[in-house]
Amino acid sequence: MPTEYSAPDFTRPELVRAPDARFVPAPAAGVLPAGFFSTTNLPTYVKIGGEWRLPRTPRMDGALVLEPDGTLRVVEGRYVEAGQPVAVGYAEDGSEGILVNAAGFLGGDRAGMEGEFQFMGSAVSREKPVNYQEMAEMLRDQRERGGHIVWVVGPAVLHSRGRDVLTWFIEHGYVGALLGGNAVAVHDIEQALLGTTLGMDRSGHPVHGGHAFHMRAINQIRAAGSIAAAVEKGILTEGIMHALVTHGVPFVLAGSIRDDGPLPDTITDVVRAQDMMREHAQRATAAIMIATALHSIAFGNMLPAYTLDADGTPRPIPTIAVDSSEFVVSKLKDRGTHQAFGVITNAQDFLHVLRYFVEQLEAAAEPSRVGA
Repeated sequence: MPTEYSAPDFTRPELVRAPDARFVPAPAAGVLPAGFFSTTNLPTYVKIGGEWRLPRTPRMDGALVLEPDGTLRVVEGRYVEAGQPVAVGYAEDGSEGILVNAAGFLGGDRAGMEGEFQFMGSAVSREKPVNYQEMAEMLRDQRERGGHIVWVVGPAVLHSRGRDVLTWFIEHGYVGALLGGNAVAVHDIEQALLGTTLGMDRSGHPVHGGHAFHMRAINQIRAAGSIAAAVEKGILTEGIMHALVTHGVPFVLAGSIRDDGPLPDTITDVVRAQDMMREHAQRATAAIMIATALHSIAFGNMLPAYTLDADGTPRPIPTIAVDSSEFVVSKLKDRGTHQAFGVITNAQDFLHVLRYFVEQLEAAAEPSRVGA
């Protein structure tokens, strides 16, 4: 996982001679001008008035717009207003006033061809070494400096007995927000209320009538009004969703066409769900994605490769993608989240090993009790 940033050398003659970026008014609300510049999630400098500047709210698949106060912002096309100045151009090398610093975090030999952002450029292997100590130190550092650690999880976390460990991470302040789908919450709540996940007990054996247990869990929450209301009324007393509510950790449950119920907290408007996920992408200082292809790719498309320090220096966003299949992590990276470090293992093993290393760090940080 990269930790340092190398800024471009703006004294290079070709960047000194480069023209200011060109902006063209959007022809209509939600419509970008022909030739608009399509953003990546990498640090992208725009030359305005002879000065190279970074925009606010970076993300891939957006447009660069110039605000009335002179600030730059990355906006999805659907939110561009009629007449709003939008940057146009195709070159990413600065020759048209827009420079994508593809090698800023990746290193020259790991950047895309000719230093360009690329899709389909992954290199994922289950044989790649995994440094859990480094990941644990990253989590500790993020928590201590008030970072926003976003976890994106799939229901396999529940089925693989990772539920208790994820609850532990929430309770100990290592989760800034949790993103997932309806099933994540349903299976967690089913376990809390009925002792099963998808009708299976903790040993993985189906129980009599268990096929309906997730529907019974949904019905109880719907009767309560919401997950938070179920916690307040003493209906939901343990588990992931209980920990999120009691510790004030925000969550976004983005619905899909296949959802049962769904839970009253599940967001069935996909655009609204995107907007809520994007808020956490813009705040994120680290991301951990476990066992969910669709939600990982969705969030990855919103996630910049960096955040800005107080002095304006880009800091890489550590991004860990965990799945038992190399295909899933490769697909995430191929869709543009190239900064993701792939861990090819099952959710249960990853969570338990990571917790072990985090607990070791916490124990080492405690003051000595000898002689107390």
